[in-house]
Amino acid sequence: MDFSKLFSLEGRVAVVTGGSRGIGEMIAEGFIAAGCSRVYITARKAAVVEETAARLGEKCIALPGDISNVAGIEQLAADLAAREDKLDILVNNAGAAWGADFEDFPELGWDKVMDLNVKTPFFLTQKLHGLLKAAASKEQPAKVINIASVDGLRLNPWETYSYQASKAAVVHLTKRMAARLVKDQIIASCICPGAFPSEMNKAAAKNPEASSRGIPLKRIGTIEDMAGGAIFLASRAGDYVVGTPLPIDGGIVNAWIPENAVDPSGH
Repeated sequence: MDFSKLFSLEGRVAVVTGGSRGIGEMIAEGFIAAGCSRVYITARKAAVVEETAARLGEKCIALPGDISNVAGIEQLAADLAAREDKLDILVNNAGAAWGADFEDFPELGWDKVMDLNVKTPFFLTQKLHGLLKAAASKEQPAKVINIASVDGLRLNPWETYSYQASKAAVVHLTKRMAARLVKDQIIASCICPGAFPSEMNKAAAKNPEASSRGIPLKRIGTIEDMAGGAIFLASRAGDYVVGTPLPIDGGIVNAWIPENAVDPSGH
């Protein structure tokens, strides 16, 4: 084993949905730095996708499209198949959130979030299954990395009902997908991000100090944190990590004790 290449993605082809900004852009940039030959990024706003691809360099390729419905997913799969005969890494990162009071939470707030956060990762993986199988081998499995959230592992205090439910669904969906895809030498896992600066997490982007107060590590996540976790799962280093949710959260899920917590034992 050449340990100098343990985290290398040299020569691999990747797709990152929602890759034009935020966590998706962090992952795309990390994959390029780790040696991917081509990283396709996709999002609905073509101009933004093109701008990000130009910023990340020639190895980043814009592939805009609306993957919130199956027709758009099939179109993206066809566009990719016209360019590539195999796909080493798929990152299902595109997502949406919705917040509203319990009494006023609308049906649209369920449908939009559940469709993009849960349905899209399943059907996009299904439509790209052939390309993933073409890249996969026992020596170098293909990878599917779903982006869930710490909110899929524990409650947050905000009334984001469909978002929290959808991210819990992604965690469990990943396990079920992993059980099937491993038969084809395709490894599925998921990342559960905590607070990272992004369009979706405006609080972390605009006021990182306030956002870091409830994080045991006392800071929000950086590109190195997110890219490092994604590279680990995508590379040889993560080949034996199957169906597992990986919190990248500074300790929110597993090392956080609320300041007003009461010890029921009375100690």
